[in-house]
Amino acid sequence: MSFETFAEAQSLMLWATFALALVMGALVNKTNFCTMGAVSDAVNMGDYGRIRAWLLAIAVAVIGVAILESLGLARPGDAFPPYRGGQLLLAENILGGLMFGIGMTLASGCGNKVLIRIGGGNIKSIFVLAIIALIAYFMINPFPGSDQTLMSVLFIDWIRPLSINLGTSQDLGAILGGPEGAATLRLVIAAIIGLGLLLVVFKSADFRSSFDNILGGLVVGLVVLGAWYLTSNIAVNTGGEVYNLTTYYDQWDMLAESTEGKPDQGRPLSPQSFTFINPMGQTLGYLSSGLDSRLLTFGVMSLLGVIAGSLLWSILSRSFRIEWFSSGSDFLNHAIGAVLMGFGGVLAMGCTIGQAITGISTLALGSFLTFGAIVLGSALTMKIQYYKMVYEEEATFVKALLTALVDLKLLPSSLRKLDPA
Repeated sequence: MSFETFAEAQSLMLWATFALALVMGALVNKTNFCTMGAVSDAVNMGDYGRIRAWLLAIAVAVIGVAILESLGLARPGDAFPPYRGGQLLLAENILGGLMFGIGMTLASGCGNKVLIRIGGGNIKSIFVLAIIALIAYFMINPFPGSDQTLMSVLFIDWIRPLSINLGTSQDLGAILGGPEGAATLRLVIAAIIGLGLLLVVFKSADFRSSFDNILGGLVVGLVVLGAWYLTSNIAVNTGGEVYNLTTYYDQWDMLAESTEGKPDQGRPLSPQSFTFINPMGQTLGYLSSGLDSRLLTFGVMSLLGVIAGSLLWSILSRSFRIEWFSSGSDFLNHAIGAVLMGFGGVLAMGCTIGQAITGISTLALGSFLTFGAIVLGSALTMKIQYYKMVYEEEATFVKALLTALVDLKLLPSSLRKLDPA
């Protein structure tokens, strides 16, 4: 997909992104595809329907990206954010994932669900979005009149030295096969993971009979795949030479006649797919600039598209409902959850969509670690909340935590402090 001007190419990318996100927002609202809800169903009710929908989305994305990359139609190695970076950000993936999992449970949903709920009339989620956006923005951008960010002040000095150098890439194909065998191994590993997940997913008769769960998983996986294809293949044809958007930006002074229409940064023009925490910060920057078109990115359009799609479905289905905080404790839980999601989502370089689907589709080791940490953080929080509610004063935080870890089979049963209710 090549265009004669950068403006035409960028416009197509932005509006196609909005269209994909619109579909995601509408179908996620319709099918109730929710990663936090999926963990809750599994932990509290033993219902794995929505977990299987999540795994279906991962399988579709993993298999699809592997095929597209092998055909030269996707470039996950050049992605923004750099999922396959040679430095495995071990502590950031794990700590960020745990923080995000805890936060999304307290705030009643992950980044994508926050946007879905805003489209459905949930005012609480606007409050959550504002907090996440503020933290995500200043985790990356310096404070006014300073060169310091939240990341540099709170984390970088102690957490970045804990990373591990894996060479040129941390995707499983490169780790196991080296530079020469990486391409072939990616296809093999993607096939094993994807087909294995499909087997697990469709082994359940209940899942096979659940139209909404199948539709939700398929749509989310295909939309993630569609974004990878879109952002990897849009280019500008100048003087018979074809340049992808990032390369064109880097050579702007030689290729463009003026700076008019030049984006503020080049990295957001790289191949990418859906994630929602960093884009919340990008959207805050876009709004605070007075809607400066130079700050209009894939991330901003994806956020707006999901909200619009959810709103559209809410109106069509007559499910639009205004919702506010039910109590002071409800307000506090959402505020704490939003703070944890803001910090955790940036540290972990993504959310339940951004790392657990988009990131895993690149086979990046850090994405698998983040996925596990998010699920663990969310499941532990739900268990602790349950025991605190059932046993009230008897259930101290330590007792509830130890018992939750036993329930999740992470500690021996001899360490249980509270009986199952």
